[in-house]
Amino acid sequence: MKSLFKSLSIIAFTFLTVLSCTKDDVEPIGASDKNNVSLEFDNLMGGQKIVLGSTTAKNAAGEDFTVTTLNYFISNVSLKKVDGSTVDFKNQYFLVRQADATTLIQSLKDVPAADYKEVTFTIGVDSVKSVSPVEERTGVLDPAGFSDDGMYWSWNSGYIFMKLEGTSTAVAANAAGLRRYQYHVGGFGGRTSVTPNNLRTVTLSLPSTMTVRKSIAPTIHFVADVTKVFSGTTTLKLADAPVIMSPALATPIANNYKNMFVVDHVHND
Repeated sequence: MKSLFKSLSIIAFTFLTVLSCTKDDVEPIGASDKNNVSLEFDNLMGGQKIVLGSTTAKNAAGEDFTVTTLNYFISNVSLKKVDGSTVDFKNQYFLVRQADATTLIQSLKDVPAADYKEVTFTIGVDSVKSVSPVEERTGVLDPAGFSDDGMYWSWNSGYIFMKLEGTSTAVAANAAGLRRYQYHVGGFGGRTSVTPNNLRTVTLSLPSTMTVRKSIAPTIHFVADVTKVFSGTTTLKLADAPVIMSPALATPIANNYKNMFVVDHVHND
């Protein structure tokens, strides 16, 4: 009997210890608790890391290509909680530039503590911000602050949502003997009834629950495959149109690159 009592006591003690540890491991959520979420972008060509001007891949049309410039805007991020409610981040804009490693990890600030299951974002700069006074467009949106591969059309008074440039043997050589292609996608609509809207919204399920707490600042790791810019809704051939800068002509590109993003994994640390 003493042996049975001793065994039951040990089991009860173990259960209470495990329960206590479990409770301690789950950080309570305060009403005002917030933290930042890192958005990490890993740009690939197929399964290859992009080395600008060097890595070669084939598009859906079988044409080889390299990438010398890859830039894109991410904005209007929204996170869906496991309970189905959403949190929107309307005034945070990010410019990802493959040439600048510091831009491949962006910080989404002041995310309320909660458990999240889905992320939504826009590729580009929304119409409201695009037409707002210049003094309200600061940081990455400052038209005067861009470098040589800037993302603003002074001639068209609008942002370039995505810029993809490189070389391809499928493209005819120019006067300098270079076989270059240039895809510049913009156009937020709204100016006239015929102005195209090339803003694209992407919604992705998270492969595991993202936990934001006062002491936990997680990371969402995105993978973007640029080969998908050439395929999807429309198969694009560089030989047919190596230079596309008109918003009207760029719509098929926007339709394609909407599908180039996936969430690879989530880090809760």
